[in-house]
This record gives sequence, structure tokens and C-alpha cells, in this order.
Amino acid sequence: MSNAFVVVITGSSAGLGRAIAHGFAKRGAHIGLLARNPEALNAAREECEALGGRAIAVPVDVSDAGAVDAAAARVEQEFGPIDVWVNDAMVSVFSPVKEMEAADYKRVTDVLYLGFVHGTLAALKRMLPRDRGTIIQIGSALSYRSIPLQSAYCACKHAINGFTDSLRCELHHDGSHVKLTAVHMPAMNTTQFNWVKNRLPNDPQPVPPIYDPELTAKAVITAGLAKNPRREYWVGAPTVMAIVGQKLFPGLLDIYLGRTGYDSQQIPNEPKDPNTPNNLYDYVPGRHSARGKFGDRSSKTSAEIFLSLNRDTVTLGVTALLAAVGGVILARRSDS
Repeated sequence: MSNAFVVVITGSSAGLGRAIAHGFAKRGAHIGLLARNPEALNAAREECEALGGRAIAVPVDVSDAGAVDAAAARVEQEFGPIDVWVNDAMVSVFSPVKEMEAADYKRVTDVLYLGFVHGTLAALKRMLPRDRGTIIQIGSALSYRSIPLQSAYCACKHAINGFTDSLRCELHHDGSHVKLTAVHMPAMNTTQFNWVKNRLPNDPQPVPPIYDPELTAKAVITAGLAKNPRREYWVGAPTVMAIVGQKLFPGLLDIYLGRTGYDSQQIPNEPKDPNTPNNLYDYVPGRHSARGKFGDRSSKTSAEIFLSLNRDTVTLGVTALLAAVGGVILARRSDS
């Protein structure tokens, strides 16, 4: 056992979760990697240790509350008290509602919504008695603004918002120092689109513009290391536009997305392969990675993300600049 900074990340075998693990590893964190795929988890563990952290791979299906709690106990036995818990595990289905099956809705809910609940409960069980720790819910622009063809995913992300808001109120009522924040993401170049269950004619794609997961993971690292993280982080200009747009003119967005949301989520001229495996009920074997197949179209930089994560420094710099300009103007007036 050590006194290192300890982080648990669900859904850390690939995609954003793996990028988040890399980010914490670069800062020397000890990381509990939770997901279903042992091979991919071990690959992520090797990468984290090569980057300067320590990690253990804990295969678990987050839909199993007891297994999640046992995984948390194992991490604390290995590394000590958990400082940050990141809920990121997800599955999804691309399909019109009229073609969905009840079992698919249940499975997405069990993993994506209840998986976050199970992770949060496991974290609270350990953080509340110590009166410290941070829980991070990985959200999405779709947590506020639903789009067609992803009804199960959008519904669960909305539900996570409701659950998180209730818990936030209770933490305030109890005077708890446990921190709770949500980080809402834009479309990302992750492995999700390699294996998501798909009933569309073509292979799915994230709605452009697309961001590299390493870029968006910076917001999660910032939140995890912050003494007082923000209530929410809106990552990327599209996320800001979607959330604000939903507040101002939701009806117009219904019409707009009804016209554009089908084509924008499918790769043109790339019919789906009906034999492609999906990860809804079982993981897809392989070592996998943080990035998906859209690297040639994904952004590695973002002015909005930089300004958002450095707003205190930027505000200080702008204030100093304005003060300097004001000083020059006053000096010139005095000379005249």
C-alpha cells in the first residue's frame, strides 16, 4: 500500500477511458482499471506503467453492483484510499426507436445508467467516512440534447444528470467535502464506433466535428486534480452550442436534427458488415486502444478547451493587459 494519488476509471479498456488513464498515469497516479476485457485492460495497464504510473487491471461488468464494490475494495487493498472515481463505462445501440428491442434498452440502462450508479455508490461507501474524494461523471452534449438513432444512450445520459443532481443536493445538505462533477464531452474519435450495435444501413460515425480523446481527457484530469472542481465542464464548442441551444430553442433543434441527424451519424458509401461483432452483451476481444478510426478527421487542439481549462490564467492575463493599456492611456493624457 502507498500514499500515491489513487484513481479508479470504469470503461478504461479503450476509448476515452483509456486516454483518461494515460493522463493520470503521466502524473504518477496509481490507477484501478475497470472494464470487461482482460486483454485490453492489461494492455492499458502496461501503457500506464510505461507512462510513469502504476495500475491494476480488474475485469468487471459494471452492471453488477457487487462486482463493482469488490473491485473498489481490491483497488484500495492494493493502492490505498481512492481519491478520484471516474464513471465512464458505456454501451450503446444505433437504431431508430421503432426497430429497438426491449432487451437492448435494458442492457444499455444496466451498463450506462446503473453502471454509473453502482460506481458512485462504491465510491461514496469509501469516500464519505473519510469526508474527501472526487467523483467524476463522464457526460455528453447528448446528456442535454438528444439526437435521433441513439435513444437508449441519450436517455441514460439524461438519467445520469438527474441522479447526479440529486446526489449533489444531498452532499450539500450533509455538509460533505466529497466532490461531485460532470464532464460533458463532444463527439470523439474513439473505438466505440468500431463495435457499437448498429441497425443502420451504413457504419456509424461521430457527428462532426470530432475530437481526439487525449484532448478531451484533459478536462477530466483537470477536474480530478482540482481542489474544488466545477459543477460541470462543457468540453468543446459543439458541446456548449448543443447545451445552450437546447435551453433556447429546443423545438427548432428537433426539426433540424430530424433532417440532418440520420446522415451525419453514418459514413457515406460505407455499408455496414452484418458480421461485425458488437460489445452490447459481451466485449469484443483484442488489445484495442484509446483512438478509433477517424484520426484523419479529428482535432488535436481546441481553443475553447484551452480557454475553458485555463480561464483563471486567461482572465488574469486579460486583466493585466487591460490595466497596462489603461496605464498607457493615462500616462499619455498626463503628458498632454
